[in-house]
This record gives sequence, C-alpha cells and structure tokens, in this order.
Amino acid sequence: MYKYKLSVLEKVGFGAGDMAVNVVISSMMLIITFFYTDIFGIRAQDLAMLFIVVRLIDAVTDPVMGMLTDKFDTKWGRYRPYLLFLSIPFGLSVYLTFSTPDGDYNSKLAYAYATYILVTIMFTAVTIPYISLISVMTDDPKERLSANGYRLFFAKIAAFLVTIIVPQLAAAWGDDGIQAGYQYSMGLMGLMGTLLFLFCFFTTRERVAHQVEKKPFKQQVKLLVQNDQWLILCAVCVTGTVGYVIRGSVGAYYAKYYLGGDASTISAFLATGVTAAILAMVASTWITKRYCKIKLFRYTQIAVLILSALMYLFVGRDDLVLAFVMYFLISFVVDLHAPVFWSAIAEAVDYGEFKSRERVSGLAFGGISFSQKFGMGIAGAIVGWLLTFFDYVPNQEQTDTALMGIALMLTIIPGIFHFLMGTLMFKYKVTDAYYHTMTARTILSDSGARKPKDAPEQGDTPEPVIVK
Repeated sequence: MYKYKLSVLEKVGFGAGDMAVNVVISSMMLIITFFYTDIFGIRAQDLAMLFIVVRLIDAVTDPVMGMLTDKFDTKWGRYRPYLLFLSIPFGLSVYLTFSTPDGDYNSKLAYAYATYILVTIMFTAVTIPYISLISVMTDDPKERLSANGYRLFFAKIAAFLVTIIVPQLAAAWGDDGIQAGYQYSMGLMGLMGTLLFLFCFFTTRERVAHQVEKKPFKQQVKLLVQNDQWLILCAVCVTGTVGYVIRGSVGAYYAKYYLGGDASTISAFLATGVTAAILAMVASTWITKRYCKIKLFRYTQIAVLILSALMYLFVGRDDLVLAFVMYFLISFVVDLHAPVFWSAIAEAVDYGEFKSRERVSGLAFGGISFSQKFGMGIAGAIVGWLLTFFDYVPNQEQTDTALMGIALMLTIIPGIFHFLMGTLMFKYKVTDAYYHTMTARTILSDSGARKPKDAPEQGDTPEPVIVK
C-alpha cells in the first residue's frame, strides 16, 4: 500500500536535523532561565515579560513561515533548502544569545530581548520546514514513526550535550569569568547545529509530492479549525510543553539550591533526566510495535503526576540518591509519548485532507511549532513569576519558602500539566487502524475505483476505530 521506505542513513540524517534544532530547544527548556537569572543577571520578573513578548512575535512568524513552505518549491524540494541556507545564521544566533555584554542593567536587558528574538526567528525559519519534512520523505506511517524515533533519540543526544558539556565547559573555559565560559561553550553548540543541518540536507530526500493549493490565509485557518484532531494535538502540545519546560527550567535550581550541589551536581542531575529521555525513545519504539501508541501516550502522562507527587512527598534535601532516581523515572515516563506525538502530526494533516478534500500542511506544522513555543513562553513566564512569588534570590542561600517553591516547580506543578495532556489524548482518535482505513479509502477514491458500500461520502470520516 505504501511506496517509500527509508534507509538507516536517511533516518540518521533526519535525526541529525532534530539534534540541531534541540541545541536551541534544550537550552531554552533546560538552561536559559538559569543562565539569565544566575549568569547574565536578569531579574526573574523581567524574565517573565521577556518570554511573553517573544511568544507574541511567534504568533506572526510561525504562520508566515508555514505559508512560505507551502508557497515555494525548488529543485532541492519544498523544505530542505531552508536547512541549507539558514544553517549558518542559526548557529550564529545561538552564540549571540549566550553572550553577555558589558553595560548597565537596561542595556543588557535590551540586548537580551534583541538576541532572544533573533534566535527565536532563526529557530522558526529552520524548524517549521524541518518538522514538515517527514511528511514528504515517506507515505508509510510506520516509517514515519521509526524516523521520528531516530529523530527524538538524536534530539536527546543534543540535550545531553547541552546539559552535561556546557556547564562543564563554561567552568573550564571561564578564565575571563563564567559569562565568557557560557558564550564559548554555547558557541560550540551553535557550530555543531550548523554542521548537523547541513548533514540533514545532504542525506534526506523529498519523495511524496503533495499538490498544494494556493489558498488564502483565512481559508487555510478555516480548514485547520475544522480539523478537530489537529486542534487536539495543538492543545496537547501546549499543555505538555508547559509541564516539560517548567520541570526542565527548574532542574538546575533544584540541584544547586534544594540538593546543595555544585556545577558538577547540576550537570549530573540534568544529564540524568536527559539520559532517561534517550532511553525512553528506544523503549517507546519497541513498545509501540506491540502496544497501542495512543494508549501509551494517555497513560504515561497521567502516571507522571503520580510519580511527581511521590518525589515531592518523599525526597528530602539530604536524599541525593533518591532525588536522582525519582528524576530519572519521571523523565523516562514523560518522554515515552514523544515519538507518538510527532508522527501523529503528519497523520492529523492527512486526516484533515481526507475530511475536507483540501490539504493544509505548512500552516498546520507552523501551528504546531507555535503551540510548542507558546507553551515554552507560558512556562518561562510561570517560572519567572513563581520564582518571584517564592522570594528566590540568585546566588545566595534560599529561604524555606523558596526551596519549597523550587521543589513544587520540579514535581507537582508540571505533573498537573502532564495529567491534562494525557486526559486530552482521550479525545484523539487517529489510531493506526483508523489511519489505515482512511488511507485505503483515499486510494480507492483517487484511483476512480468503485467505492465500497460503506465508504464515506464527501466530507465524512471513516468508521472510527477508537481505543477505549
């Protein structure tokens, strides 16, 4: 039924692209809040506003980028050229974001706004084409799922490098101060991102040609709003990202202040979470070959809240080993859903085309990207507000109230968002069986064959195969 299989090299190349993307995502989710408050020197309340403003800019740039990928095609394909031509500006923007200029507080804050906006725009310009790429590499949902397994594995490798290497290199290279150490180490990460995007460009191919209609923006939005499964994934993306980023952003604070650790403890604690996530990518690919991927998605996210509550209740400030064990378990269970989510996006786009007989791809992927970054912005603002609320003061011994707040932000607060994420997935119905039925009927319709008596009429959906 499906024509295109992917080689291991192509899956590795596709994964390399997400490794490049996650140089930024990992830094935004895991270290940038800590960097801005404890290294760069921004007040927590000002940091919250910075994250909100940048997300408002994303509300414009993400849809525009999605429409551009739909509008233009080249000899290299529709999506791959962006990886080629924007790889160097992407790497440079990472370096500038983690550079700390001399000057007074207001000038530094202005620099933070300018560079954070720049890195976000560069991130948008390469990420939306990249996440759209899988939809034209193969038409086989199993191949998409497998490729996304590679992708997310390499993404976690990037997160591992950012969390374990950057703090250590920042300390080792910081002869001129810890600020210079972060500048040099993240500059190295930016260079790595540039090379990985180039590798992705040269090892992947676009094969599935979708006939993209020249639809006005309002019409595309209307079609997306009619795609109920895409809307569910947007809500899932926002809630899950909020939970993930709150936990990741507070990890360094928890290791430094709650557990009383040094730079090595921070690196080891963050790397523990990333290691668990890498193993989760492998485990998820194996589990979904034998177990319903939608059930896995639902119940793992609900379980995160339970594990988070246990960590908050039973891990004290002296329980270093137990803290590492619980953080490993939470991080492992959280990321079991990840390959499922990213393969579901392409299937939701196909579902929308089947339902309306019109395809909206670029804006759909742009909307998901915006949902992710919107969640990151909300999470960053929440972290800033909560740090202020709990009276956090950088680089000094924290009060009991501040320590309690840091523990809550690592455990129960993000756990609630993951619980909401899992609950929302009970409304998602595009299982493998549903997708195969939908695809088979689409092929019959496109080939002009006589429809079976139970085939859907125009605009209908297949008989739902819903996992209860």
